[in-house]
This record gives sequence, C-alpha cells and structure tokens, in this order.
Amino acid sequence: MRETKVFKFFNLKPEIFGIDINDLSLRIVKLKKSRKGFDLVSFNDVDIPEGIIKEGVIQDEATLARIIKKACQTVKGKKLDTRYVIIPLPEEKSFSQVIQLPRMTKEELRLAVPYEAENYIPLPIEKVYMDFQVINLEERKQNHLDLLINVMPKPVIDSYISCFKKVGLIPCIMEVESQAITRAFIKNGEQIPPTVFADFGETKTSLTIYSEGSIRFTVTVSLSSKQLTQNIAEKFKIGFAEAEKVKIQNGLENKSRNSGMLISAMEPVLNDLAEQIRKYVNFYKDHSSQEYFHSNGEIASIVLSGGGSSLKGLPEFLSGKLKIPVRAGDPFVNLSQFKNNLFPYKRGLSFATAIGSALRGADDTFLNSYQDDK
Repeated sequence: MRETKVFKFFNLKPEIFGIDINDLSLRIVKLKKSRKGFDLVSFNDVDIPEGIIKEGVIQDEATLARIIKKACQTVKGKKLDTRYVIIPLPEEKSFSQVIQLPRMTKEELRLAVPYEAENYIPLPIEKVYMDFQVINLEERKQNHLDLLINVMPKPVIDSYISCFKKVGLIPCIMEVESQAITRAFIKNGEQIPPTVFADFGETKTSLTIYSEGSIRFTVTVSLSSKQLTQNIAEKFKIGFAEAEKVKIQNGLENKSRNSGMLISAMEPVLNDLAEQIRKYVNFYKDHSSQEYFHSNGEIASIVLSGGGSSLKGLPEFLSGKLKIPVRAGDPFVNLSQFKNNLFPYKRGLSFATAIGSALRGADDTFLNSYQDDK
C-alpha cells in the first residue's frame, strides 16, 4: 500500500491567530471568544514588496520571514502571546473537489480517500498534501458520504512552513483561502442558500460557490483591482498612485466631469469579471443535477470581498450584468462590538480572509467532524 501523508487542513489548536499573506500584503488578526461573539484582540496590515511572493508561491523566503517577524512585533492592540498560527493558503495553487464514498468509519475513510482522490486531482498523489471534510453529516439515511477534499502541492506548503518556523511561529493549521472567506461572512455558520463568494483582490479574483453548508467549487481568475488602476493611469496619462486615488474617490458613480472616461477605462476589466462569474454560475447550474448537488442550481446571491470590492457602484454594476443580487460582504458579522479606533474599518473587506482564519483559531464550532454511527 502506498503511504500518503495527509496534511491536517481541518485540525484545530487553541490560542491561534490568523495571518493572511498574498502577493503584495500581509494581514494579522487575533480574536477572542466572548459572550456576544468574538472580540478583536490584535491586528496588523503591512505591505509586501513586489516579487517576494508571486502567484502565491514564495520567491524570497528570508525576506518574507523578516516581514512576518516585524508584522508580529508591531501589531496593534494586545501583544501576541502565542506562537500558534493559522495560515490561509493561496487559492490559485489549491485543488478542491466534492467526491462521494460509501458510508464508513473515520479510519476506513483515511485509507480510502487517497485512493479515490487519485481519480480527481491533477497531480500525482505522492506530490501533494491532502485532507478531507465530510459535509453531509445530517443526512444519516443516505448510503453514501459527500466529502470535500483539499489538495495542495507539497513544495508550496513546505515553503510556508519553513518561512514561519524561521521566525519561531508554529503553523498548526493550514487551509485554503476560500474556507476562511466563507467562514468570515456566514454568521455563526448558519445555513445559507447557494451563494457565490467573489474575492476581488489586488492581484487576482477567487470565485467560490457555496451550497448546503459547504464549498462546492472554487476557481481563481487573473482579474484584479490593480488592473483597474492601471487602465485608469493609461487612460488619463497619470501615475499609478494618483490613478488609485481617482478610482477610490469616484468609482463607478457618475458625479465627476470625467466620470464617463473613468468608467470606460474600468469597464473592460469589470465586464470580464461579470462574464467569469456568469460562466461559473452556469457551470454550477449545469452540474447541480449530479448526485452530490442537491439544490436546483439557482444561485441566490453574490457576496463580494477583497480590497477591490469596495469600489463604489460595483455591486450595482455586477447585479445589472448578472441579474443576481450582489452585495458587499460583512466581515464583522461574527464579531461583537469592539472599541478600537486604530482598526481601518473602511478596509474591512481586505481583512476578510484573516478574520475568517482567526475565527477558526478562536473557536472550533465552525468545524465539521464526522461521528461514527457505531
């Protein structure tokens, strides 16, 4: 029997803070469970120079380690008092798939899943770390189990582990970004109708279809908020920094004298974004008749996250194109009222992934666990 290492994406340890790392920024959030929800304990937000991370892959481990160390030492709020960290891994390097297996015990699943997963994953099983989560716990009368498998190339995970160990941190939980994002926006893990979570970030966009208590499909597309700024800079022949200010100040609203030119500069990217969302909404609808999709395939809403989603008028633009309700997510939906004048509330959507990871670190009620029938 081939021995396959299963990396524990879904394992939980106490006293854990979240660190969200992408190509150009690093965000830290630590939460503490309270009677009313979760309280913000610590946070930070620092830039990462271009080239240190590329498309989620660490290019300069030593420099990134120094940035992580400084970010941890300079957190706002309470000083970090734990070495344990949960890390959302780059969505573009992950592979997630819902599969079915006959009902069996935990131990039987651990042996069976790697063999079944080989039929789905795009890489040799010995070159990846893999974990799985049972997602239809309440459907006891079924003779099968629906499982979400997560797969990540070993070199990607090994580099993150090595980098964090360099600064004395222990990465005890690693999960894909989509898990953290959906957790941040779903209040108390409640059941919601089929929803698309669109994380419109500075360097990429991740689309996640969530249905019946689980992620069903994820994809990363090369559309970003940075492209909007670049288009504005070219259209108006101005610098990138000035173009970013113009974008933030005006968005898609028709209030300025040059609003027509501004909107036309951004429309190619935004039209492409709408088409990408439409494409995968249709994919879900076409595949909803498969046995592991139990809904009618209709997407109820689209929830936006990421720094790019704060663009004025974006929900209305996408809703008009897609004929589906679109709204910005509320990254604070699971947090209690907290008093911290330093926290950048207006950029809360940029912290969604870090908040989602910190929620998992603060409490395990968001996790599913498979209980044997015996």
